[in-house]
Amino acid sequence: MAQNRDDDANDGSNGTSNRTSGIINSGRRGLMQGAGLGAALSLLGGVSGAGGLISTAQAAEAAFPQHKKWKIVFVNHVTTNPFFVPTQYGIQDACAMFGMDYQWTGSATSDAGEMVRAVNSAIAAKADAIAVPIVDPNAFDKPIQAALDAGIPVFAYNADAPRGKSNPRLAYIGQDLYLSGYQMGERIASLVDSGMVALFIATPGQLNIQPRLDGASDAIKKSGKKIDIQTVATGATVNEELSKIKSFYLGHQDLKGMFAVDAGSTQGVAQVMKESGLPSKGVHGGGFDLLPQTIQLIHEGFLDFTIDQQPYVQGFYTVMEAFVFLASGGLVGPANINTGLKFVTKDTVEPYLNTSTRYEGKTTKPQIVPMKGAIKS
Repeated sequence: MAQNRDDDANDGSNGTSNRTSGIINSGRRGLMQGAGLGAALSLLGGVSGAGGLISTAQAAEAAFPQHKKWKIVFVNHVTTNPFFVPTQYGIQDACAMFGMDYQWTGSATSDAGEMVRAVNSAIAAKADAIAVPIVDPNAFDKPIQAALDAGIPVFAYNADAPRGKSNPRLAYIGQDLYLSGYQMGERIASLVDSGMVALFIATPGQLNIQPRLDGASDAIKKSGKKIDIQTVATGATVNEELSKIKSFYLGHQDLKGMFAVDAGSTQGVAQVMKESGLPSKGVHGGGFDLLPQTIQLIHEGFLDFTIDQQPYVQGFYTVMEAFVFLASGGLVGPANINTGLKFVTKDTVEPYLNTSTRYEGKTTKPQIVPMKGAIKS
């Protein structure tokens, strides 16, 4: 789903070899030594600056002895997709905190063969760790095993091997994809009583999104409502997705709902909902992820919801797990991390709309965002 980003989001996050820029040297130390995070935090009193404030660099100095500047290679399936801008910021921030380096590589068009070649290149280059979305049920089994045999830990992020299938990766960091789709299906069944509902998917069969489609379909069927599900493949680029969604709607103007399981298709659904005034015709829409146009059109009332899977922490937590695994000689972790599911609606969209942070990929500027009001789960 290649798409040009704005200049701010592009800074430091595109290309195949983005690395941390020497903010942390090889003597920088991490934050989560053997006794755990609590022990590390107990040391922070000795590094407090004026007013009791400390930087992450100061915090990093407090815990670990000197270590190699380990390099983690992130292989991705859509390297220029705007969804992964906050993921790359999370990688950069964690690498700066833990004294690591990284490379961003893979495929721009969800080509599993390109991704496998990138994994093999990382093994040949003696990377210290590898992270890869397992978007194909079989293609990554052998290269991941080859990496492990070479002493290189491998983590899955954003997409994992299908349920019931064994893949040798050490841990998965990302959303429970089937469950998120199932909960979306339940939401669809609460909005639509009967009639045709279109479910749009960029690349059918790929494990980062197909489980969501399966979950949504299962939940709708289980509801018992007379809903006719039509599955529509939209393609790997945002413009292609929008064109397919427009075309489907023009040929099925009696539909009752339009929903998508990927970021680009969700933005396309929102655009078509607005252009054709579909909410006023009783048509509902929703999908996944937080592309700026999606958020804006939820605010304007053209989309019922989107689901936040928190791409920033998919990068940050993966680096963190790799660091702790390497620092402990493999004794600590790794563990699966579910990065969560959060429905964003017109009632809850305001903070996403009015706050520009690296955590959502809207700015390059590091910042601490003040908490405002009650916390909503």
